[in-house]
Amino acid sequence: MPKKPQFKYFLSDAPNSVQKESEIWSASLPTTRKQPQKVTGIPVTYGDYFSAVHSFLEKNKFEILISAFSKSMNRQIIPEEIEEIRVCLVKHGEFYHPSTVEAILDKHSYKFVVNVAISAAGRDCIEREYNCLKRLGNDFSFSSIPEAYGYGEACVKGSGHTMNMFLGEWFEGFNEFHISNDKTDNKYKILIWDSEKGNYFLSPDNTLELYRQAAMILTGYYNIETFEQIFPWHHAAGDFVIRLTSPPCPPPSRGRVWEGVKKGNSHTIELKLITVRQYAPMFAKKEDDEETDRDVEMILEALLVFLLNLSIRMRLDRLNGVGDIVWSDDIAVKGALKGFFQGLRRKDSTGLFSDSFDTCFHDYLVSSCTEKDFYDLSLAIVNSYNPLAPEIPVISDNIRKHAEVLFNAITGM
Repeated sequence: MPKKPQFKYFLSDAPNSVQKESEIWSASLPTTRKQPQKVTGIPVTYGDYFSAVHSFLEKNKFEILISAFSKSMNRQIIPEEIEEIRVCLVKHGEFYHPSTVEAILDKHSYKFVVNVAISAAGRDCIEREYNCLKRLGNDFSFSSIPEAYGYGEACVKGSGHTMNMFLGEWFEGFNEFHISNDKTDNKYKILIWDSEKGNYFLSPDNTLELYRQAAMILTGYYNIETFEQIFPWHHAAGDFVIRLTSPPCPPPSRGRVWEGVKKGNSHTIELKLITVRQYAPMFAKKEDDEETDRDVEMILEALLVFLLNLSIRMRLDRLNGVGDIVWSDDIAVKGALKGFFQGLRRKDSTGLFSDSFDTCFHDYLVSSCTEKDFYDLSLAIVNSYNPLAPEIPVISDNIRKHAEVLFNAITGM
């Protein structure tokens, strides 16, 4: 009988493995970082979760995992080569409960991520997200999102629970980040959650670079002809992750908060977008909108809406990831604007513009838009949001000043 790999289960905040006889195995799984998870009123346990992931991975003789392995190693492997599989539950989110899947093969370790949807919100979107990741991976020559290897579901014997999940690429060395208060000067700054080296605040130069890269990624995936975009996305949900490729040395003792890369060493960070919940147009073209002039006008107007929405959403986060909604300082506007225009430079102008697309759009903004236009259109965009969304009061308090800062930044370019 073929030898099967040994499974081990872990929690990200505990060093020892979770045993089936342990108390945690039968404990209820949280819905978020605070709440227990229930499906039709029945709690989902940690044991249910790990059992479902086990079942998903070994389905059809480990077909999905073998495919991911083979792509990563650039050679075909067989299940018997896998010695051990370690499943580590990373966090509890509104949509997914992701785990790293670390497989040991020939004394080497390879990591993937399995995104698991248990809640109604997660189950409603996980297959759509998987298809979006596959499509964008095929349609774009660059990649700032994870590769998706396989989708499926697993039933937990004896519990009646069915969980949907997909296996994807794991971005090794990348960390979540959120706005936090630096008590040394009582200012809001970007705090990187680094479990290995200790949490640290980004320097201003690297904060600018973070916002630049986030905007460039989202703009890069924006389709100027169909108006399709990646949306929704949220800093508060940890949708972007960051890696410092040249971290300062020596690192601090574990758990300390330290200042990130200093000025003069700014371009040492890399950003990835780990989720694509939807890829769809902001609005549809009308059937009679086929004249060239109309196409140009619609492309420019749609892109203006995209830019304004991008600039607003870029400034929103939750304090420490779980607290009140917070609004970043003006460095987010400067970084986002820079990244937006760099993302436009990736675009083919579709033959409708005589100059480079980023130049034409900048000329359009300067010649056709006033600060009041920015403010009025920004208000209209915000009015299209869910009126019960918790960020609405924060945006309303800051939107007039935001429109002014954005307009001045564009006209000063």
